[in-house]
Amino acid sequence: MEREFQQALAEQDRGDLDRAESLLKDLHSKHSGIFALDETLGLLLVRRNRFEEALPLLHSAVRESFDSSAAHANLGAAYYNLHRNAEAQMEFERAVHIDPHSLSAYLSLGRIQMEGHHAREASEAFASALRIEPGNLDLMLDRTQALIEAGENASAAESLQSFTDGDHSAAVQLLWGEFEEQKGAYLQAGKHFTRAVELDPSETNVWALSAELLRHWNFDAAIQELEPSVVKFPQSVRLKLGLGAAYFGNANYSKAIPVFADLLTAEPGNSTYAEMLGLSCKVVMQEAKPRCSALLTYAQAHPGDARAATYAATFILDGGGDDARINLAHRLLQNAVVADPKLADAQFELGVWLQNESQWKESIQPLESALALKPNFALAHYRLALAYWRSGRKQESEREMDLQKKFSAQQKEDLDQRLRQITRFMVEVRSPRQ
Repeated sequence: MEREFQQALAEQDRGDLDRAESLLKDLHSKHSGIFALDETLGLLLVRRNRFEEALPLLHSAVRESFDSSAAHANLGAAYYNLHRNAEAQMEFERAVHIDPHSLSAYLSLGRIQMEGHHAREASEAFASALRIEPGNLDLMLDRTQALIEAGENASAAESLQSFTDGDHSAAVQLLWGEFEEQKGAYLQAGKHFTRAVELDPSETNVWALSAELLRHWNFDAAIQELEPSVVKFPQSVRLKLGLGAAYFGNANYSKAIPVFADLLTAEPGNSTYAEMLGLSCKVVMQEAKPRCSALLTYAQAHPGDARAATYAATFILDGGGDDARINLAHRLLQNAVVADPKLADAQFELGVWLQNESQWKESIQPLESALALKPNFALAHYRLALAYWRSGRKQESEREMDLQKKFSAQQKEDLDQRLRQITRFMVEVRSPRQ
């Protein structure tokens, strides 16, 4: 058995993983319950990204050698790759408890704690790793980021100042930017993010600076940064998304549309791209809308997405067309109202559709529903005023017209609110140590 086991290891060292796996599986079928065999075969399967197959073997290895820190760490890594982070963290915690001098286990523990938004605990794990290997630059950066995210400002500042060549390190400048942003020193934050790009114009650093500009609605500067960057990094989805958001925020809707349409075409099931395309198509002039057809494709494939269905129907109604397209708009609006009865825009657009069909009395109910959901919906007040007037309810019509005037700024406020949500989404995508 030992000779065959050593032969399997030799095949693995030579890179013949198929032969090594065959030998190890043959041994495993004859000899069960042996730690070295279970661990080696499990790790070979992990190396081949077959984590589900590896998991029972690594479980067995832990049972056979429960006091092995490495066994727990290897099992934790398999759990992590299967996105079972709670179980992975438990195994990493056991690994460092068994061996408080395991650098790799502390590093794995800290990083999974960061993913779980337990930054304070992560900073402690990285600090333990640094006691094992003082001066490790990556560990120092990881610990600093954890301190920043934990809000430990004094410790974070001390850690940042400890980098001897921080002015010439893009990674340190990125963390300084995060630190200053968290403190509300936005001007200083911007300077650090800009410096990081000067030192290293990587996709990560460009994104960090762009996200900072988007966060504070500095759309002109964001566009200047992002336009050449999406050419330089054509595979970066977040840079394209940022450019679309910057165009949208700068009211360059006709430029935003092709960006969001391309993203949606590349990822047809992405509801965020569909909504951002719908928002842009809703406010731009008709002649700039040919790419908005991607929204129709998405809406028809995702009838449960009420917001996208509403935007798609609005696109059709704004552009007119034959009976088939008008009927499609009606079906989309019906789907939207069923999927989300509390979506005021869907109720409103259904009322508009009915009015376009000269069904004035019938339009009253969905318009009243829209206003019950969003009382300051200026356009809904206007449309309801028209419906009341056509139905002989002139006093109510006059009241609705007065309300329309009162809330006339609401459309701009609605767009601003969506823009805030979009830029918040953009900021959440950002990670300086990604």
